[in-house]
Amino acid sequence: MLIVHEPKTEAEIADYFSFRWLLLRKPWNYPEGSEKDEYESVSEHRIVKDHKGDILACGRVHLNTPEEAQIRYIAVSDVHRRKGVGHLLMEALESVARELGAERAVTNSREASIPFFESCGFEIIDDAPNELGKLKRKQMRKTLTDKHALILHPKWCKELQLTWHERIPISEHMGIKLHQYTERTIETRASLNKNINLHGSMFAGSIYSLATLTGWGMIFLQLKQKGLSGEIVLGDASIHYHKPITMRPRALCNIESVQTKFQILEKKKKCPVSLKVEILDNEQSVAEFSGQYWVLPEKVG
Repeated sequence: MLIVHEPKTEAEIADYFSFRWLLLRKPWNYPEGSEKDEYESVSEHRIVKDHKGDILACGRVHLNTPEEAQIRYIAVSDVHRRKGVGHLLMEALESVARELGAERAVTNSREASIPFFESCGFEIIDDAPNELGKLKRKQMRKTLTDKHALILHPKWCKELQLTWHERIPISEHMGIKLHQYTERTIETRASLNKNINLHGSMFAGSIYSLATLTGWGMIFLQLKQKGLSGEIVLGDASIHYHKPITMRPRALCNIESVQTKFQILEKKKKCPVSLKVEILDNEQSVAEFSGQYWVLPEKVG
């Protein structure tokens, strides 16, 4: 049985870097320590272990930009290559990249590793700087998609995401993304890594912001669907926290919870909208948000 997880104990971290050095640096006579760089503290690290606890593979991912994740230091022990271990590791790292909000992943591959990355869906886009001063590499890229996500009206959804980033810049820094929209349900997700507190869980304020934007987004898309427009503002809200978020922050708003009469806007009157948002940590419900919004009719002239 193989297990993929993050090295956390001092012993695991030491074994992780030792494994990385042994496979990626020692063959070229580089000293221990050369396997590390300045991005270690802002990266997500993963190892693959067997039932005995031995490391079979390792790798790392970090964000270059809010949209781009860099995958580095992929190493698989010689005896476990071409046995699916590397693909298991890459699947885990790509999953982390998606959770961080990345839309694409890039890597700089040595020539010998190009077929492996191509089998993972990466494509060569350019030459990359030589590694260790002599090993030729290619820059490769893969678009990250969620096969299970359903997004209806993609143009509206893209407009919503851009509106968040332009009018509420902190939403981009928090890694808040529209994950799914089905006309009846909107789901958003946020990056835990960008909103984590000293206790290893998500800031309560970040959870509140995620819920607020999810409700706001539901109203935005419902207005689009009905051919209406207006200024959406939050009037009042409450949230009840039950458990901390330590894995994957998600927010769901269902149309059944939305109470309003949007046709009021046609009379140029402000329209009250009440709704509920459920906050989840992966699949577990951890908080409930109730929001009272107002849609203000657009001013003429």
